Amino acid sequence: MDNNLFKNIEGRTGVNMKDVMELANSLQGANFKDEATVRTIIKRVSQIANKPVNKEMEDKIVHSIVAEGNKLDFGTISNMMNKK
Repeated sequence: MDNNLFKNIEGRTGVNMKDVMELANSLQGANFKDEATVRTIIKRVSQIANKPVNKEMEDKIVHSIVAEGNKLDFGTISNMMNKK
């Protein structure tokens, strides 16, 4: 992908695109039915986004993905974290 695009995204979000790409690569083949795996991913996304996720919110996200079968992506997690 275009380096200028990455730099633009990094500048606007403060999120290191190298970290995002590493996370995306680690998600390939991940077992999203495994609660421990999903919790690890949520914690990593939280770190990358520099947005803490409390235990209650983590539990809601995990339930949504593991029990309800919702897909895991940055948008889903972001939407859940931004709901009050």
